[in-house]
This record gives sequence, C-alpha cells and structure tokens, in this order.
Amino acid sequence: MTLPPRAESRLTLDHACEITRTGDIWIFRGDSVADHAIRLLTNAPVNHVGMAVVLDDMPPLMWHAELGKGLLDVWTGQHQRGVQLHDLREAVVQWTGRYEQEAWLRQLDVTVTKEMEDALLRTIARMDGTPFPSTAKLIGRVARGKARRVAGAELAYCAEVVAASYAAMGLLDSDRPANYYDPGKFWSGDDLDLMRGARLGAEIRVLTP
Repeated sequence: MTLPPRAESRLTLDHACEITRTGDIWIFRGDSVADHAIRLLTNAPVNHVGMAVVLDDMPPLMWHAELGKGLLDVWTGQHQRGVQLHDLREAVVQWTGRYEQEAWLRQLDVTVTKEMEDALLRTIARMDGTPFPSTAKLIGRVARGKARRVAGAELAYCAEVVAASYAAMGLLDSDRPANYYDPGKFWSGDDLDLMRGARLGAEIRVLTP
C-alpha cells in the first residue's frame, strides 16, 4: 500500500527527541523484502510502530517489538529480541540507518496522569521480553484480531504492544483485542477512536543524520 500524498511538517531527530512525550507514536516505513511483506500481510501503509515513554529525568525511551537485539533493553539491562524498551534516539537511528526506514512522529494530545503512567509501567513489566512471532504466527494473530478474537500472550508484535499499552492507559476501548491493530492503524488514515478526549496529531517527518 502506498502512502497518501500530503504536505508534511518536518523535524530534526534532536528536536523530535526534545518534544516527544509519553504516548507519542513513532511510525516507520522501509523498502526491504521484509518491510513489504509486513505491509502486504497487514494491508497497511507502514510496517513498524513504537511508542515514546518519557518519565521524570530519564532520556526518552522507545517501547516496541522487533526481531533484532542490537540495542540494550533498558528494562532488563540485556540485549534481547521481541518486546523491548530502548533509548529512543538510539532506536530511531537504528531504524533509519541500519534498517533504512523513513520515520514519522505523531504527538498525543492528552494529559498523561500518574495513574496512566503506572498502568503503562505495569504493561512494560508484563510484556517486556515477549518473543516476536514468526511470519506464519503473525498472520494468524492479525487474522484472529480482525475477527475480534484475542490471541495468546506468549507472543507480541509491534502494533500489539502499542495497542495493549494504550488500552491499559485507558486510551483504547478493550472491546477490540490488541491483536486487532496493525501498524497502519496508527497512521492518520485510520480512526483509532481514542478515549479520554485524546487525539493524535498529524505525522511529522523526522529527519535523521
């Protein structure tokens, strides 16, 4: 699926890291065979999504799921595959550099309360380290989700992680399982039906070195 034409706002990576806040969505699109396969399987215009986690005086973090283990997971202090919490800047540099992806930021417009942060941290504690599904199992999880059937908690892909986190924070209705969501659901062409009066801003293209 191709991206719809649009006039884009642009930010440098340094500026994007300065302004990103908990709940902001980071979206990626690449041209590798695997990237095209994911978009074909999910019928989405993008192939990866992550979520910013910005707490107290810590540097901004990226909460997502991927096959690689090149970056340190700051929750466990280990290099691991699957669901991971990374330094956000390092994650974006890896996805735009090593993985040759385009990157966009969508900012969340809502007040994130202490209770929402606590719910997010419980979700991170529960899901961090969960393995990423194989291609066949990814297809099965997405298919079950479209039928509103919950998939098992033993695996998780990127959009599933973000959706589960949003649901825990009270931003998504739990009537739809986390595996209902694919990366394209977080692109502005889809209506997420956010709760608490929240909304996501338009995509801002992030320019990296």
